[in-house]
Amino acid sequence: MSPPAPPRGRGSRLNPDNRFTEWQRDAGDDGWAEGAAPEAESGNGPLTTLILDQTRSVIVRNQSPDVPFTQSINPYRGCEHGCSYCFARPGHAYLGFSPGLDFETKIVWKPDAPEILRKELAAPGYRCAPIALGISTDGWQPVERRLGLSRRLLEVLAETRHPVSIVTKSALIERDADLLADMARDHLVQVMFSITTLDPLLARRLEPRAASPARRLAAMEALHRAGVPVGVLFAPLIPALNDHELERVLEAARAAGAESAGYVLLRLPLELKALFEDWLHSHFPDRASHVLSLVRQLRGGQLNDSRFGHRMRGQGVFADLYRQRMQRTCERLGFQRTHRPLNTEVFRPPARGPQMNLF
Repeated sequence: MSPPAPPRGRGSRLNPDNRFTEWQRDAGDDGWAEGAAPEAESGNGPLTTLILDQTRSVIVRNQSPDVPFTQSINPYRGCEHGCSYCFARPGHAYLGFSPGLDFETKIVWKPDAPEILRKELAAPGYRCAPIALGISTDGWQPVERRLGLSRRLLEVLAETRHPVSIVTKSALIERDADLLADMARDHLVQVMFSITTLDPLLARRLEPRAASPARRLAAMEALHRAGVPVGVLFAPLIPALNDHELERVLEAARAAGAESAGYVLLRLPLELKALFEDWLHSHFPDRASHVLSLVRQLRGGQLNDSRFGHRMRGQGVFADLYRQRMQRTCERLGFQRTHRPLNTEVFRPPARGPQMNLF
C-alpha cells in the first residue's frame, strides 16, 4: 500500500515507529481506503500538539570539533517548519515519538526555561562561553509567535550580557530586533540565516512552514540595518537538487548585509534516510535515484557518514568541488573568512536568590 500524499502544510508523509519500541507496525490494505478523500485534499492537516518538557536543565554542552560552540539551548524539540532534510528528526525517538510527522506536530517545550537558565548562569562554577540558541530545531518556528519562549530566553541573555549565536530560517526574529541590536553594541550576538534555495516552489516543498526565501532575505536586511551582525548558511547542500544555487544564494545574502557565509552537506542519520528518500520519490521521482547516488559518492558509498571531520562536508571529488566553489565565491564577494568573535568579558551573573549583590 503506497503512502498518502503529504498532509497539507507538512513535510513528511510518513510517521515511522519509534526505533526504541518493542513493537513495529506493518502497513496493509484492508479495502477501506478505496474512495476515501486524502487528508491533503480535504485541507484538514494534522494539528500541532504542545507537550511539556520535564528536564531540569536547559544548557546542553558538547565537545564536537565540527561546530563552533560548546554549549547550546533548544527552546523547542521538534519543529513545525517540517523540513524534509532536518538532521534533528531522529532525536524525536528519544522522546518516545516518531521522527516523521510526530517531529512536525508534537512540539516539546519548557515554559520555565528562562527561570532555569537564570539559575544555571548564577551557579558559582559557571564559566561564560557563547551559547547557540535554537541550533537543533528553530527557536523562531511558528509556535514561537504565541509562546514567546525564545524571546524570554533572549531577555535573560541580554540582561546578563551573555554572548549568543542564532541560526534560523524564520522572519519572526525581526520581532526581537530591539534585544539583538542592544546586544550587538557589546559584540554579544550573531544571527545566521539558513537559506537553502531562492526558488519559492522548491522551498515550499523542502521547508513547508518556513518563511519564504525572499522573506528571510528581507529579515536579514532589517537586522543588518539595526546593527546586528548577520550571515548566511547554505544548509543543507543537496546534490542535483539545490547545489547549483550556491553562488546565487551567497550573492543575494551579501546584498542583504550578510558578512559571513558557510555551508553544510546533506546529512541523513538513522530514520532520516528513509524519510528523505520517500520525500525525494514523492516530489522528484525523475531525479531521486541520481540524488541518492551522488550522496553515496560523497559519503564513501553510504547515505550517511557520522565521523567528525566528514559529516559536514563529505569526501571525494564532488566534496572538493563544493569546497572550492564556496571558497572562491566568498573571496569574490568579500565575506569574512572567520566568524566575528563574541564578547565574554562583560558577562554579569544574575543574582542568586533575593539578596542583592554587594558591588
